[in-house]
Amino acid sequence: MINKVAFTIPIGDGINVYWYGIIIATALIIAVALGVREAKRRGYRSEMVLDFMLLAIPLGIIFARVYYVVFSPDYVVYKDFFDVIAIWHGGLAIYGAVIGGAVAALIFGKWRKVSAGTLFDIAAPSIIIAQAIGRWGNFVNQEAYGRAITDAAWQWFPAGVEIGGQWHMATFFYESLWNVLVFAALMLLRKKIKVRGGVFALYLSLYGLGRFFIEPLRLDSLEAGGMLVSQVLSAVLFVGGILYIVLMSKKQKELPVYDGFYSLSWTNEQVEAYRAEKSKRRIKTDTDAEDKNENDTKADTTGDMKTDNKPASQTRQKKAETKKGEEAAEKNAKKSAVKQMAENAEDDKPKKSAKNKSADTKKES
Repeated sequence: MINKVAFTIPIGDGINVYWYGIIIATALIIAVALGVREAKRRGYRSEMVLDFMLLAIPLGIIFARVYYVVFSPDYVVYKDFFDVIAIWHGGLAIYGAVIGGAVAALIFGKWRKVSAGTLFDIAAPSIIIAQAIGRWGNFVNQEAYGRAITDAAWQWFPAGVEIGGQWHMATFFYESLWNVLVFAALMLLRKKIKVRGGVFALYLSLYGLGRFFIEPLRLDSLEAGGMLVSQVLSAVLFVGGILYIVLMSKKQKELPVYDGFYSLSWTNEQVEAYRAEKSKRRIKTDTDAEDKNENDTKADTTGDMKTDNKPASQTRQKKAETKKGEEAAEKNAKKSAVKQMAENAEDDKPKKSAKNKSADTKKES
C-alpha cells in the first residue's frame, strides 16, 4: 500500500503534503497549459484561459461538492454546515465539477463577449486529460474501486487492486484508460468538427459512454430512487451529445471571426489602451454616481420626497454607462489597429519611391 503522504514540511508540528493533492495539482497545470495552447490555435490570447480559470475552478469545486452531498449514500451523515463544506474529508463528484465549469463558461461568455461554445470546445481536451490523471489520486487514496475479484487469475494490477487484503476491480484505472482514449479522439477530430460546441458535445458523449459501463462496477456509486445517478446521467449525455452534433451540423452557418479583447490580432499597445480607457470610464462613472448620491442626500435632507425611485434608476444608469464605456474602449482599440496598419503601409512607400528614383538616375547617366 502506498503512503498517502508524499512528504512533510517541517513547520510547527509538520504540514503533510499528500500525493492526492500533488496529482490533482499536476492535472490542473497540464489542463491549463493545454487550454492555453488550444486557445492560441483558435486565435485567442492565453489571458482568456487564465481569466476563465479564476471563475471555473471555484465554481467547479462548489458544484462538485453540491452534487456529491445531494446524492451521497444514506450512511453519510452531515451534522452541520461545516460537515457539508468539509471537502478535505473527501466527497467531490466529477459530473458536478463539469456542471460548474459549464455554468462558469456561460457567465464568462456573457460577461466578456466570448462564445460559450468556443470556451467549451477549448476546455474539452483539457477536462478529459485532467480526469485521466486525477483518477490516479483515487488509486493513492485507495478509493473508487469496484467489486471483489475472487478469481485468482484476475488478481493482478491493473486488472484489480488490493484493498485491505482483498482484491477489487480497479475501476479507477478502467476509467483513466478510457479517458486517455477519449482525449486522443478529441485531439484527432477537433479540427474536423465545424459545429461550435461540437468538440465538447463529443467529449460528453464519449465520456458518458465509458462511464455508463464502468459505474455499475463501482462500490461507491451515488444512488437516487434505486438508480445509479451517474449512470443515468451518462446515458443522457451520450445521447444528447450525439444529437447536438447531428442537429447543429445541419443548421451551422459560417462562424464569424472573433476580433474582441482576447483576440491574438490585438497588439500590446491596443490591450493597454483598452484597459486604460476602460479604467478611465469606470472611474468617471463611479465619480458621477457619487455626485448624484451626494445631491440626493442633500435633497432628502431638505424634505424632497420625490426621490424614492432614484437609487434603482441610478444603478441601471451606472451599468448602462459602464457598458457603453467598455464598448467605446473596444472600438477605439480596433480603430488604433487599423490606423497602425495604415501608418505601416505609408512607411513602406518612401522605400519604394527611393528605389525608383535611383533607377531613373542611372538611366540618365
